[in-house]
Amino acid sequence: QVQLVESGGGLVQAGGSLRLSCAASGNFFSINTMEWYRQAPGKQRDLVARITTGGSTNYADSVKGRFTISRDNAKNTVYLQMNSLKPEDTAVYYCNAVCTIVSGYSKRDYLYWGQGTQVTVSS
Repeated sequence: QVQLVESGGGLVQAGGSLRLSCAASGNFFSINTMEWYRQAPGKQRDLVARITTGGSTNYADSVKGRFTISRDNAKNTVYLQMNSLKPEDTAVYYCNAVCTIVSGYSKRDYLYWGQGTQVTVSS
């Protein structure tokens, strides 16, 4: 079983910063791509940022230049540094990770999600 636990959400004024963390734990062989998504009330869950095992990153256009995704492979943790926050960034932020699980002689990749952390940006 793999668990992802997010932390770092909260209430911040527009223009402020927050740093989200997502730590993976459990019985897995490796962690591959890790991502941050967000979901505002009444809207679909959208990709915010992605980071591969090698450190390549992708961002949604709405957060480019303001958010930075990073990872610490030794700690099995992905981060999202959010600067210059805007009210429209208000959402529940979720992390996910593709983990390789070994069972017997086989390896398979599975996608796991965290429980989400609330980010609220006041104007």
